[in-house]
Amino acid sequence: MTLRIERVRTGGRVVIRLIGRVQAECVVAVEAEIEGAGPRPALELQDVTLVDVEAVRFLITCQNSGAALLHCSPYSRRWMARERPPQA
Repeated sequence: MTLRIERVRTGGRVVIRLIGRVQAECVVAVEAEIEGAGPRPALELQDVTLVDVEAVRFLITCQNSGAALLHCSPYSRRWMARERPPQA
């Protein structure tokens, strides 16, 4: 299974649901969805089955830009923590 992207508006916020594998080649499509989502988008990650290093770095960028990461797996969160640059 590759990546499927669904967009839902809930509570005044656009939630972009990612289903399947989030890999480097999918990042551009997810970026386009986020750009069209308006302020305070959220990424629903409950049904993500696989991420690669580029996707993890992308998720860090999304979070740093104010996007909420909903139901992000503990494994992905730990990987994100390892990929973040050290605080000065």
